[in-house]
Amino acid sequence: METTSCALLTNQGKYTVFKYGDCVIRFIAPYSLERYTEVKTWDNGYIVVMAKYAHNDKSEEEYIDLVPILEDLYINPDVFLKPIKKVTIA
Repeated sequence: METTSCALLTNQGKYTVFKYGDCVIRFIAPYSLERYTEVKTWDNGYIVVMAKYAHNDKSEEEYIDLVPILEDLYINPDVFLKPIKKVTIA
């Protein structure tokens, strides 16, 4: 798989960070998020991810829908998401 078709997901402080190419999108993360541990599913903007929270010893399943976030930023989701084939934890 080409690296140009792979996006990165991580968190920095109180933000979730989604990076693809030169584009970095930051949005508020859940308050007790410590880190993302695994991307389970990538489905054209919908991410099922395992996340470690401060209040739980084990990772929990979390869901991120990038489409409304992209739309709020006036980014066309169809165009932006089309080349992304995989998301990994940075």
